[in-house]
Amino acid sequence: MADSLQLPDYVAGLDFPLSREDLIRRAQELGAETSLLQTLRALPMERFSSVDQLLVALGQPS
Repeated sequence: MADSLQLPDYVAGLDFPLSREDLIRRAQELGAETSLLQTLRALPMERFSSVDQLLVALGQPS
């Protein structure tokens, strides 16, 4: 997922734990591509305690 390389842009300034909805809202505000928004909406977890946990959920190395 190419957009995952830009993930820090979407979580910068947000405090963890972070809800999936907060992450989606932030990505929308920053103009994320539709493919990233769809991926975020499909995440099985509703809350993330850290960036590493989010990356694992996205299938990226932490």
